[in-house]
Amino acid sequence: MKIIIHGGFFSESHTNSETKIAKQNALKEIARKGFEFLQNHSALETVVYTVSLLEDNELFNAGIGSQIQSDGKIRMSASLMDGTTQKMSGVINIEDVKNPIQVAEKLLDFEDKVLGGEGATNFARQNGFEAFSTEIPQRREEYLAKKESTGTGTVGCVALDAERKLAVATSTGGKGFEIPGRISDSATVAGNYANQDCAVSCTGVGEDIVSGAVAAKIVTRLTDGFSIDKAFEKTFDELKPFDGFAGAIAIDKSGNVFHQDSHPMMVFASFDGKEFEIFD
Repeated sequence: MKIIIHGGFFSESHTNSETKIAKQNALKEIARKGFEFLQNHSALETVVYTVSLLEDNELFNAGIGSQIQSDGKIRMSASLMDGTTQKMSGVINIEDVKNPIQVAEKLLDFEDKVLGGEGATNFARQNGFEAFSTEIPQRREEYLAKKESTGTGTVGCVALDAERKLAVATSTGGKGFEIPGRISDSATVAGNYANQDCAVSCTGVGEDIVSGAVAAKIVTRLTDGFSIDKAFEKTFDELKPFDGFAGAIAIDKSGNVFHQDSHPMMVFASFDGKEFEIFD
């Protein structure tokens, strides 16, 4: 059993700031909790649980830590994918929900599996998700000061369970100050994809990840016979012509854990029950 999570890109990655240390500690604790949960749950249940923990931590740009858009509102996106059934579900630009990934999970039971905007929010209300303001003072201060450099964050989790099944979940609070209606990569197969061979979650600039079809390409290449490192290498090489800003985490069916970023500022952690790896 394996688990790897990411907390997006952060400008303080190359510093020794208190914020960086706090994020590293939070990732380590969440990875540990996620792995403990995995002992008695499926990969699919585990990625939802773990991403919910990330959404509940205001250090990360998802859930209660989400960015504010140009009209002053918060809209979030999230999705998950079961590598065994190859079914994906998600929400795009949902509002006033604490854990968008849990709404995405609920949609797995419905024929219409990806909802956006008002429809996603209405679905959440109709299915017992109470209204919850995700705005925190720090994000409002950033919005008022127009500090647009903060918005390259997303959170994600990939897990391999005891039955060798894979799953992935990804959640984002957006890039901040975007035009209302903008679609990120997080609820698309470019940013969140899995099958029986591999599962991948991405973070970075959504437009670049969509242009590179990053997650889907990596997974497809493994299915076609590439090793996990070579699948990453070729996919990230294809980002270079437009200087694509992306990072990705993955686990394959053999339990190989891999990560790569095009601009080394991604923070992530993995745990296999014996040792942690913390990267930034």
